[in-house]
Amino acid sequence: MRRVAATLVLGVLAGVLINVTTRAEAAGGDLQTMIDSAEPGSVVVIEPGVYRGNITIEKSLTLRGVDWPVVDAGGSGTVITITAPDVTIEGLVVRSSGISLDREDSGISVRAPRVTVVGNRLEDVLFGIYLLGAHDSTISDNIIGAKEDIYIASRGDGLRLWESENSVVERNVVRNGRDAVFWFTDDVIIRDNEITGGRYGLHFMYSDRIVVEGNHLVDNSVGSYMMYSVGVEFRNNVFANNTGPSGYGIGFKDMDDYIVEGNRFIANRAGLYLDNSPSSANAEGLVRNNLFAYNQVGALFLPAVKNNLIYGNSFIDNVEQVGVTSTGTFKDNDWSLNGRGNYWSDFAGYDADGDGVGDVVYRVDDLYNTLTDKYPDLQFFQDTPAAKAIALAAKMFPVLRPSPLVEDYFPLVDRPQLPPVRDLETGSQAPALALASLIMLAGSVLIVRTPSRHRRTRTTKEAMA
Repeated sequence: MRRVAATLVLGVLAGVLINVTTRAEAAGGDLQTMIDSAEPGSVVVIEPGVYRGNITIEKSLTLRGVDWPVVDAGGSGTVITITAPDVTIEGLVVRSSGISLDREDSGISVRAPRVTVVGNRLEDVLFGIYLLGAHDSTISDNIIGAKEDIYIASRGDGLRLWESENSVVERNVVRNGRDAVFWFTDDVIIRDNEITGGRYGLHFMYSDRIVVEGNHLVDNSVGSYMMYSVGVEFRNNVFANNTGPSGYGIGFKDMDDYIVEGNRFIANRAGLYLDNSPSSANAEGLVRNNLFAYNQVGALFLPAVKNNLIYGNSFIDNVEQVGVTSTGTFKDNDWSLNGRGNYWSDFAGYDADGDGVGDVVYRVDDLYNTLTDKYPDLQFFQDTPAAKAIALAAKMFPVLRPSPLVEDYFPLVDRPQLPPVRDLETGSQAPALALASLIMLAGSVLIVRTPSRHRRTRTTKEAMA
């Protein structure tokens, strides 16, 4: 009997030793074997080391890295492909995908619902994280880099969601990719991400009821561009130094029932651009409580754009506060609500009754800027004596003055305050530019225009409040 018991104990110990040895050998490189041998629903812990990529996960499980193990595809294909639902990937360095746009070589490719990709670092990948038919998924707290030695148009998208509704994308840092694409993807929340150095920071098409809040989209060609979608909300984002050929902070084309609120548009070619938005006769657009500062054009419109309610915004020292892209009659947009319009840094009126609203109408009717809208090549003469002479002539001879683009009957004499934004942490130069612009704006000495002999000067502390 004792001999039998001893044999059993030795057998158990031998089994434990065999299991430990198998795990240690797997940690040396064969990650696919570990995944294939794991039970569904289990947690596969990946120890530090370098593992061979091109792995496929075909069962529900959690892949959890300890001290940043590296999964490296050696420059070929997709590093990790997920084809099963309810998979979690966390704590990995995902490195060196292939370079085929046709095969959509990616760092992490997800082809199943309810997948969580959290807290990973993706390096030297063509596409970063790609969701295809992966509804109810979460992408959070990842750092996504690109193949920077490839021309930007030939790079993949740092983020791409295709038919992946009800997903959450938050607190990711995406650097130097091509775009972040959301197509045919409804009811998505995009929150607190930092996207820099790309072509389109965010690019949406046929995606309804999207919430975009708290993001920093800086130093891209275009901050965000949306097309053919309904019910989109942009709140409390920073759009800075998006200065490509289009250079929009936000561009909307054929959009309906959108809200643009509490955003900072700083040093873009055009802060906001609207093309046939709203596009439906009974739809509306709401643009309120935003800051447009130091842009080439604060807000840019196609002439036929109408049915927008625009109030409570601050237009600060834009080269052109409001512009229209071509000839045509720009009308049927409201620039105030309930006796409250917008703040204009070049408003030269007064507030006799001290109610915070100017007593004369603010008009955008600058002749030189009207000419540059029609003939963009004339921008070459911006700030030259010739441009100033044209503006002066229009003031001296009203017959030369064009019809106003904007008439704000209730201009604000105090700049509305916005809620604070979180720190910029991308490390690029553009966030520093945006922050410097905000500091300059906050520190500016603003004068409240009143007919009193003693005009009150706002202190820096008041301006920063």
